[in-house]
Amino acid sequence: MGHKPPLFDEHTALGARSVPFGGWDMPLHYGSQIREYHRVRLDAGMFDVSHMRIIDLDGSGAPTFLGRLIANDPARLRAPGQALYSCMLNRQGGVIDDLILYFRAPTRYRLVVNAATAERALAWMRDQATGPAIHIRPRRDLAMIAVQGPNARTKAVDLIPAGLRERSMALKPFTAAEQGNWLISRTGYTGEDGFELICPVGEAPALWRGLKGAEVAPCGLGARDTLRLEAGLNLSGQDMDETVTPLESGLAWTIAWEPAERDFIGRGALEIQRERGGLRRFVGLLLTGRGVLRRHQAVFSGAESVGAVTSGGFAPTLRRSIAFARVTPDIGEECRVLIHDQAVPARVVKPPFVRNGKPRIGL
Repeated sequence: MGHKPPLFDEHTALGARSVPFGGWDMPLHYGSQIREYHRVRLDAGMFDVSHMRIIDLDGSGAPTFLGRLIANDPARLRAPGQALYSCMLNRQGGVIDDLILYFRAPTRYRLVVNAATAERALAWMRDQATGPAIHIRPRRDLAMIAVQGPNARTKAVDLIPAGLRERSMALKPFTAAEQGNWLISRTGYTGEDGFELICPVGEAPALWRGLKGAEVAPCGLGARDTLRLEAGLNLSGQDMDETVTPLESGLAWTIAWEPAERDFIGRGALEIQRERGGLRRFVGLLLTGRGVLRRHQAVFSGAESVGAVTSGGFAPTLRRSIAFARVTPDIGEECRVLIHDQAVPARVVKPPFVRNGKPRIGL
């Protein structure tokens, strides 16, 4: 049995089918994964993401520490509420985790890391944090609910503290507003607009029930995985891990090479890899034959194996199967994927496949 999220009783009461995920018992769906998917694309859905680890980082040494810890540059964050997506790397340039960093004040930050890698990420942070002026505090007292979809913010706003409502509706993407132990960010993992709501654990059940009363649909991991795949968003531990660098995971854009003197962990390995060249490409695949793309399926160009699928599934918006794959740089525009011993044709495309409910690639 895994850890139970703070809203586990709420999920059980709604008839959720729970599955192990990252050491937690999480809802896969509440009866219909496809219905939940469409509610997010067309209206509003909510996800319990309290299994993700919230970590507060404070102290006068925090800015310098973060400059070493992550591949993106935390100095880009200058105003309270600004947020940054980045990877935290090992010394070989492999991805320990991808995370969101929030700037709260000049010496106060918040990180949100993934559940499956949380303990490893936290241990790595503590190992690297030398000096007494860095305080790392996991926030098990906080819960997190993602409200996503074209109507998500409008439906959620009346359920957050009054002092945050106007500020929250004025947020730009990748910014946040904070009051007490509440933090509202305009972020998400679905390719749709919405909020991620961080609140005290004790207040989460009332928030969940209030959102349901506002006709925000409870949604599980199944719909979330389809939505993030269509949106071109990587899954930590699957599309990248400690053996693969951002340069071969479609995440080169998250690396801040300037200033050149910022010696973040893993930088030397990335520079060697970049100079050597011949990097594998991280691409999207659109299946043109029959079947469903799944993780670990082999990708071929002619008779030659050129890589493998890292994430795959059926895309309801496109009515096709789609995938991410890590492949050799010379793959070309067409390939074949081995599905049940059959080489099925596919097109090589650039993610995202869908954004804001609209296809981003031609069929």
